[in-house]
Formats: sequence, C-alpha cells, structure tokens
Amino acid sequence: MALNASALDTRIKATIALTMYDMTRVNANGYFDEEDREEARYKNKVALNAQRIIDYKKGSYELRGGCLELPVPEDAPFYVKDYSEYYKGRAYHKRSLNSNGGWNKIGCMSFMNQPILKYSNEIRSSVLIIHGEKAHSCYFSKDAYKDMTTNSKYTDNKELMIIPNAVHTDLYDNMDIIPFDKIEEFLKVNMK
Repeated sequence: MALNASALDTRIKATIALTMYDMTRVNANGYFDEEDREEARYKNKVALNAQRIIDYKKGSYELRGGCLELPVPEDAPFYVKDYSEYYKGRAYHKRSLNSNGGWNKIGCMSFMNQPILKYSNEIRSSVLIIHGEKAHSCYFSKDAYKDMTTNSKYTDNKELMIIPNAVHTDLYDNMDIIPFDKIEEFLKVNMK
C-alpha cells in the first residue's frame, strides 16, 4: 500500500516498506504464484461469489479462521508457522482477527483484479524496501525492487535491504533485527 501511495501522491518524499506484501498478487495467484492460471483464478472467483450469496442470506460474513493454535503441526508450511507463532503467541490479542476467527472469506476478493504495484516503476521519490531473507514473502519485495530499478528511469534513489536470517514477522517487532539506524539515515537524507 505504501508503494502504491508513493506512485500516486507526488507530495511524498520518501517511502519505507518493511516486510512488504503484494496483496493483489497473492490473492490473484496464490502464495508463490502457485495458482497463477486463469482456471485457478476462475475456480476461486466462483467459490468467493457463492460465498457472497451465503453471507448475504445469513446477514453476516463467514470467517476464514485465524492462525493455527500452538504448537503448530510440524508439516505446516513455514509461513503458517511464522504467522501462528506471532499471532497466537507473542502478539496475541483478543480482538485481533489473525489471533482469532480470521478475516472474512470474501474480504480480499477485490484485490484479485487490481495489480496494486502496476505503476511503482514511476515513483520518482526515494524508496527503501526492507525484508527478511528467510521471509516467505521476500519475493514480493525483490520483484517490486527489480521493477522499480529495471523498468524505470528513476532508479538512483531506490534501495532494497535484505536482513540476513530474518523471517516475515521479525520486522514486525524484533527490536534487535529492525534496522532503525538505516531507517533514520534514509529519512534524514530524503526528507529535506
């Protein structure tokens, strides 16, 4: 969302995206683009539209379910473990959707038809993208950075910082891993 805002709002001087997530891409293509096929998207749309009718008739939204209870099964995908350990463990909150019932099933449906990073290669202001090396989502940041530096004439003020051994949620709250010095330096240089 921050990169999309920077592509739109010419008043923005500097943007920092930590653990960036391309919600449009993951909703249209699935994790790691494993469902990047028209037929898979169509099947998903059919299910989501059927859910919309069910929700309307019930007068309430069906939830997806939050993160898995701890301990997470050994055979769960890494990103499921990472999220569950964060939202069911150190960041649990009784009102958190991820800690409890989850988001409504149709809540991200509109993301499927809108590539939110479409014009990020037109960002003229400074951008710093920070991501964990071991984060399941790191490919979003790498691809966004690549697009901003290979398909653009505004490349000198773009930077990608990969934090060694960090996972997705480390940049949420791990004070020893979040590069505060780099963030401060970037803002001092670019907010003049």
